[in-house]
Amino acid sequence: MTRALVVDDSRFMRTVIGNALGDAGYEVETAANGSEAVALARTFDPDVITMDVEMPELDGIDAVERIMTTNPAPILMLSVYTERGAEATLDALERGAVDFLHKPDGSDSRTIVQLTDEVVTKVDDLADANVSTVALARATATAHATRSRVAGNPGPGQGTTTGNAVAGGSADVQVPSNHGAVGPNARSAIEPLSEADEDTVSLPAERTTAPTIVLGASTGGPKIVERLFEQLPADLEAKVLVVQHMPPGFTERFADRLDTHSAYDVFEASDGEWLEPGEVAVAPGDSHLEVATAVDDCLRVRLSDGERVHGVRPSIDVTMESAADEVTDALCGVVLTGMGFDGAAGIEAIKAVEGYTIAQDKATSPVFGIPCQAIKTGCVDTVAPADGIVDAIVDAFTTDGENDD
Repeated sequence: MTRALVVDDSRFMRTVIGNALGDAGYEVETAANGSEAVALARTFDPDVITMDVEMPELDGIDAVERIMTTNPAPILMLSVYTERGAEATLDALERGAVDFLHKPDGSDSRTIVQLTDEVVTKVDDLADANVSTVALARATATAHATRSRVAGNPGPGQGTTTGNAVAGGSADVQVPSNHGAVGPNARSAIEPLSEADEDTVSLPAERTTAPTIVLGASTGGPKIVERLFEQLPADLEAKVLVVQHMPPGFTERFADRLDTHSAYDVFEASDGEWLEPGEVAVAPGDSHLEVATAVDDCLRVRLSDGERVHGVRPSIDVTMESAADEVTDALCGVVLTGMGFDGAAGIEAIKAVEGYTIAQDKATSPVFGIPCQAIKTGCVDTVAPADGIVDAIVDAFTTDGENDD
């Protein structure tokens, strides 16, 4: 029988979530705080864990880090729908948690019944998550724990310097930002990353044009997307649209965190905004992000509250299909880990206009649904591991200086 560990300081929440999972056929144990969760992870050896964020004695963030360094398992975070809750949830995802749901708090129409139904669905999916990627998450958590013990070395997003920083959280090299420019010709140059930054992929040849990249991800995606932006070379000067399945309130904090990990200017998209080379727009939760027009190497985006696609909004398909309709220069579609079918039709649309398409491989995808469905279309040019995605992007948009003619 599949084992599930439910961790929450609320007896009521432990009971309703535990009962729902028990009724769904899971063997369930419960813990009232992070310390109990760490101990039970050793003795109960759960196949999947649901974890509250804020708890006494040891909170969910530290519990995730300890579990992922000792007894790794897929962890689903349950968070309140607040700015503090969003930041804490993203911290947990960085430490190795795979996905999250937000608890009903009276701010919207969500109910406990809806939450328990969603928990069962998510746990069903995460119980089959790729075990090898959990080991990778454990290594990430171990590295984070090591960095946090070094005096004077704050973790990502904890520094006091504002603006863009180079990969790894260093604020030594700042990148000029023109976010909010009023037209397509108001951009400023984007400086390359420091030569000392070994994590960043270098351009091996001349860039053919300032490309447009549409990046889609869902379950397990945030930490992989963060790593991608640590590596993406600034001198590629791409225009990037990111669709990460997240609810409102979380995407703005996600964009802020990406901004600290990247030489690109990253922001949550606004309706009618211009996107220029060296900039990244993240689709807001509960809004589709579309390319409205492409002018002079720049894109203008629009937001819509149209029907959900594959049950989600924002939808990867919507963004990719609009890019395929409007972008006439170099275009690339990338699909990363996640459950469901979103992104397959978008990949087909980009391939149909001779864009380049990339999918994350099964071995490094916590959930292989989205990449798998895209690959099944026959329209994926390259299947790459998580750490090879940026290399594949760079290869698609650079030349060796020779003409194929």
